Amino acid sequence: MLGFSALVAGSFSLGALAAPLIAPAALTVARFGLAGALVGTVAGLSGGLPRQAVRAPWRYLVLGGLLACYFVLMFEGLRTAAAVPTAAVFTLTPLMAAGFGWVLLRQITSARMGVALALGAMGALWVIFRGDVRAMIGLQIGRGEVIYFFGCVAHAVYAPMVRRLNRGESALIFTFGTLVAGFVLLVLWGGPAVLATDWKALPAIVWICLAYVSVAASALTFVLLQYASMRLPAAKVMAYTYLVPCWVILWELALGHGAPPLNVLAGVVLILAALGLLLKDEG
Repeated sequence: MLGFSALVAGSFSLGALAAPLIAPAALTVARFGLAGALVGTVAGLSGGLPRQAVRAPWRYLVLGGLLACYFVLMFEGLRTAAAVPTAAVFTLTPLMAAGFGWVLLRQITSARMGVALALGAMGALWVIFRGDVRAMIGLQIGRGEVIYFFGCVAHAVYAPMVRRLNRGESALIFTFGTLVAGFVLLVLWGGPAVLATDWKALPAIVWICLAYVSVAASALTFVLLQYASMRLPAAKVMAYTYLVPCWVILWELALGHGAPPLNVLAGVVLILAALGLLLKDEG
């Protein structure tokens, strides 16, 4: 999950640059297609698709639909939202995952984990509202952040659903099934956007973003998430996402976009404190 958070962070900074230049549906269809081809190739070289993996294919449709919803809403939100506040919205996912983990798996959240999730949520809200108390009181939140929040709800459901629906398949095979199902659903829904896109005229940043999110932030992270979801409670799986805003700040600095205001960093400190509590809880 540490690797997951580092890889995911890049999709926020690169996605913010590419999102205004291509329809979210078209980008997500291409992303799932490329990632599915990559994971499928690796799965084929690793022994192929076992017969038992195709049992109850509706499971893959559920998981693929949740991930497709998440990514489409992510890129739609990044059309108007900045990378760091959007990444902060992502850190609300552990709190929601804890709730869905209890509903779907009856996973109990310890007192320490509850405090950590509350601290993380407070830190996330501080970053989302850019350290402006008046904006927070007046709930002055951007449209992009609101759109992406609903995508994060789908992502929070996804973590416990992996364990609920898995029937012994490996992380690689289960990821492949999820990607194929998500690709089929996206083509049915976003096909017109794909056909309407002038792919040859797209700027280089779109192709760079597509390559990164397909390989690093899709194929690799899906396998990592599947692996972790089978071994950790849903809330702890998502807890590592608290590192994403920190990684995004480093990405933004590397891309020459500058650092966020100092008062925003107070929220990052709270997020890191939450992660520290959760890591201590694991020990």
